Amino acid sequence: MRHVAHLVALLLLFTTHAAAAPFQHPQGEWREYFRDWLAACPDSIDEDASHYYGYSCFASTGSAAQNSARLPAYKLTLIRNRLDGDLDIAITVAVDQGEYDETRPMRLLFAGDPPVILDMGEELETRFNVANQYFIADAEIEARLIERMQERASLKLVVPMTGQEKPADVWLSLQGVMSSLDFMATYARKVAQY
Repeated sequence: MRHVAHLVALLLLFTTHAAAAPFQHPQGEWREYFRDWLAACPDSIDEDASHYYGYSCFASTGSAAQNSARLPAYKLTLIRNRLDGDLDIAITVAVDQGEYDETRPMRLLFAGDPPVILDMGEELETRFNVANQYFIADAEIEARLIERMQERASLKLVVPMTGQEKPADVWLSLQGVMSSLDFMATYARKVAQY
């Protein structure tokens, strides 16, 4: 009988998770959690916004390590431009001590693949006057990364830090990427067709 109760509890857990639905956040956006990712689309589009938040949907996963603001110290974000449908990838480094050493490349590692080397200025760039968020600047690398992210369960982000010989090694979950992409496409089109 105890086994039946455990089975019923598990079924309820899985049913509840499968029945999860988007919810309206007080900040004025639709959100939904997909395993280790959170996807969001603001209620409206500001075509003249000076930052991607005004005209984009986005989905992120973060590191287990947090900074003093209790936010992920490292974050990986997919950003869908609601005006033209383009996708961007951004890496945020928000640690309390030090910063990304821009003279050395970041690396993304998928198990069994050669590392993806990201040099500042060639493959990485900052945008919107944000000093700690790095966008993939090379369209071919970005397309390959989005494809791999949909196929894999995790990746390792290697970030060389100023004043530290050993870079930060950060595991980031990719569980929820495909559902997040679907969510962003669906909610982007509810406001603007492209």
